[in-house]
Order: sequence, then structure tokens, then C-alpha cells
Amino acid sequence: MDQVKRDVAPHGRHAGAGESFALRLALFYGALFLIYGVHVPYLPVWLDWRHLSAAQISVVMAAPFFIRLLITPAAAVIADRKGNHRSLVIGLAWGCLTLSLVLSQMQGFWPILLVAVSFHICSSTVMPLTETLAVRGVRTANLDYGRMRLWGSLTFIAVGLVGGALLDKFGPAASVWLIIAGSMATLVAAHMLPRDADPAIRPPPHEGNFIGPETWRLVKSPMFLLFLLAVGAIQAAHGTFYAFGALHWRSQGISTTWIGGLWAIAVFAEVVLFAYSGAVLRRTGAMPLIIAGGAAAIVRWTLMAFDLPLAALAPLQLLHALTYGGSHLGAMHFISRAVPEGQAATAQALYATVAAGVLMGAVTLGSGPIYAAYGGKAYFASAAAALMGLAAAVVLYRRWNGERLWQGQAHAAA
Repeated sequence: MDQVKRDVAPHGRHAGAGESFALRLALFYGALFLIYGVHVPYLPVWLDWRHLSAAQISVVMAAPFFIRLLITPAAAVIADRKGNHRSLVIGLAWGCLTLSLVLSQMQGFWPILLVAVSFHICSSTVMPLTETLAVRGVRTANLDYGRMRLWGSLTFIAVGLVGGALLDKFGPAASVWLIIAGSMATLVAAHMLPRDADPAIRPPPHEGNFIGPETWRLVKSPMFLLFLLAVGAIQAAHGTFYAFGALHWRSQGISTTWIGGLWAIAVFAEVVLFAYSGAVLRRTGAMPLIIAGGAAAIVRWTLMAFDLPLAALAPLQLLHALTYGGSHLGAMHFISRAVPEGQAATAQALYATVAAGVLMGAVTLGSGPIYAAYGGKAYFASAAAALMGLAAAVVLYRRWNGERLWQGQAHAAA
């Protein structure tokens, strides 16, 4: 955590506040990724242990991506209107803890589907609200987003390694109890988050309709929609891996401990990129990072379709630095530079629900029957999604001038 303190940028009387802001965000990312570090790689193993079929597992993993399209943007619009993102994060953290406890007692497809989807929506809705707080720090205090966010990735590595070893020792049942422990830590860290901006400097709230004109302008912006397609398709290409990566590796005879190690290699590469994100972005900018992520995704998922041995899988996992880390960093900085501040949470929610949501859900859902029929060849569908994202990213790179898509209310008032 000392590195977080050293890397914050504000000086003078605001330096202490900037350091505190960065430290609290880093702690929260670390706690939240205790959940993600188990949920993403190991929940399918628990579902398989509960005797769900491959098709049912794909439904459980994919359904939240579609349902949250209605919930997460609504939560973000409310947060933007009220200017109170922290309180909503705390409420969602309580929901995560409650639902994870209930999930541990569920059996059968329909009860598990209902509770698992509700839990996923709670935990995933936390993320865009947290990203809004982080991007606010980038804008107002010149903080380094990557240096705050990497603590989540470090936690993901640690819990992936420990989780794999615990599952080898205690069986798949241990995964849901690790999720419960992560939910407890997230709740504690949520209460430590920095409070929202002072009302005097918040963008003025929308009057009248629930969705204000600035929000509609964002939703209808061709450039923003192209951004969602580009980043969304590249992120969605991970869907097959998230749903069936661990199960497929187990079918190849790879131990759960080594599966955790492979995940750790991937996320460690992501951490390295986040650690140097400031320097990387100064050299490349947002869009070249997204383009690099798309190109790397095509290579990664095409090679994964050939059931590579463990010795080849380890270096291949390093591409995660670009396929996820590069595309995500590019997305955060595109939103920071292109979207007016008053629509920041809404933009983050649309990124989470449309880009990393609906498109991810489509690939995840489609991967179920493909994986059941063809095994690892399902990764070819992921490579196709990445190709679509790369094409959209190249078009956006040629059209976007690096400035705000339009001047928001706060800028106009100034």
C-alpha cells in the first residue's frame, strides 16, 4: 500500500486528502476482488459439484449479464442524480453478504439460478460505482487509476492460488465459503470508502424525467456506442474461458492448484501493466491500448482452442495483460476523457452492462452448447468476438479526436 501513497499526484494542502482517497479505493478494490477471485474461476466448479449440466452452468453464468442491463444503469442514474455513490455501494455490499450466505444452502438448478443471479447482479453493480469514484480521483486529484486498481488484481492472484489449494484439499464446497469471506471483507471496506464530492462541486442534478437529456445524449452518441461495441466484444471474448476454463483444464488432467496458478500468471501480467499504466498511457493513449487488447485476444483464444499442454498455457496466459488489462485501462481513460463528468457513473454502468454485460452474456450463453459438443474448440467463437471488437476499435480510433464527446452541464455552467 505504500506504493499507492507514493504515486498519488496532488500537492500542497490537498495532498493528504489525495493519499487517503487513493488508499481507501485501493483497500476496497482489494476486498472486492476477494469475491471476484473465487467467483470467476471457481463458481462453475461448485455448480458442477451441485450436479448442474454444462448448459445449466452457462445459463447461471450468463443470465446476470442480461438482467443487469435493467438494474445496473438504473442504479448508476440514481447515483448520478443523488451524487451519493458510496451509500449505494454500501447497500450492495450488504446484499452480497446476505445472498452469498443463502447461496451456500441452495441445491437444484432453479434455486441456485435465482440466488446466484441476484448475487452476481449485486457484486457486479458495485464495480461501475467504484470505478466512478476512482475516475473522480483521476480527474480532481490527478491520481493514477492503475496504481489503485492493481490492488484488486493482486488480491485476485492471491485468492486464486489459495482458493485452488483449498479446493484441492477440501473439495468444491469450499468455493462458496470463500465467496462469503470475500463479501464480509467487502462490506467492511465499503464503510471506509471516501465520501462523494462536496455538493457545491457536483454537477447539477437532472430535473423532471428519471433519465435526463444528458443521459439520453450519451445513450444515442454514435461514438460512445462504437466504443461499447469495441471494448464489449473484446471483453466478451473472455466469456468461454470464464465459464468453462477451469472445467476444461480439469478435464485435461490439470490440478486445481495449477489452475489457480494459471489464473495467477494471467492476473500478474495485468498487475504489471496497471503498475506502469501512467507511463504506458502517456505513450499510447486509450485507443491503441484497446486495439492491442483486441489483437492479443484473437491470438489468445485461437491458440486456446488447440488444448495446449501446461507448459504452453503458462506463457499464453501472459496475454491477459492486454486482452483484459489493456482493453479495460483503455476503456477507463476513454470514459475519463470523452464523457462529461455528470454522466460518469452512467457511462461506467453502460460499459459494465452492455459492453462487459450483454455481449459477455451472449458469448457465455452460446459457449454452453458449443463446449458440450466440441470441448475446447468453443474458443474459436471467442476469437471471432475479438475480431469484431478489433474492427470496431480501429474505426473508433480513426474517428475520435481525443476530446469530450460534448460539453456537459457542469462545463456549460462554467
